[in-house]
Amino acid sequence: MAVKKAKISRPPKKKGQWEDHYTRKARDEKYPARSVYKLQEIQRKFTLIKKGAKVLDLGCSPGSWLLYAAELTGGSGHVTGIDLKPVTVKLPSHAEALVGDILALTPELEEAFSSGFSAVISDMAPATTGMKDVDAARSLELCEMALTVALERLTPGGHFVCKIFQGGDFDAYVTHVKGHFRQVKIFKPESCRKQSKEIYVIGIGRKE
Repeated sequence: MAVKKAKISRPPKKKGQWEDHYTRKARDEKYPARSVYKLQEIQRKFTLIKKGAKVLDLGCSPGSWLLYAAELTGGSGHVTGIDLKPVTVKLPSHAEALVGDILALTPELEEAFSSGFSAVISDMAPATTGMKDVDAARSLELCEMALTVALERLTPGGHFVCKIFQGGDFDAYVTHVKGHFRQVKIFKPESCRKQSKEIYVIGIGRKE
């Protein structure tokens, strides 16, 4: 006699379960991701990007920070982004998104990333595992890389923004940044998700 398997009932997945006010606002304002509001809050508080500035955006996909930075610089400035993933949104003429690995730049990319940037911004994050210590260690590696790039390419007096997952080496990283900037601020935008461990380290005024 065949035994009929009991049907297991699972709760349906909620459509857009990660969607919130900022997600909807980003969609309405034609930004590809809600992360734009984090940079907006940082800009309102610290005014790091000015008209005519030359900005480098590390980990620029899907393009929200790139678009907003381009709005801040205006046509007299220029914003260059790089990411392993392509940016598919339409960009203004004074912004560009390159596909590549900042750790292994080709000669063509090296030329695009010459020095002279007045701001280096990074919203990079590792693929998360759910293990806090592992995710924090991977985030720290990206942040150290971003700082290295910033120190190679920022003009004296330039600014640095970097997202980091807080972990055991967080204080050591902040101390490292303090060695190269006149002021260092720690800031968590209100638009960060409440459960997120991310926070932003902001270096203001690169030392000569």
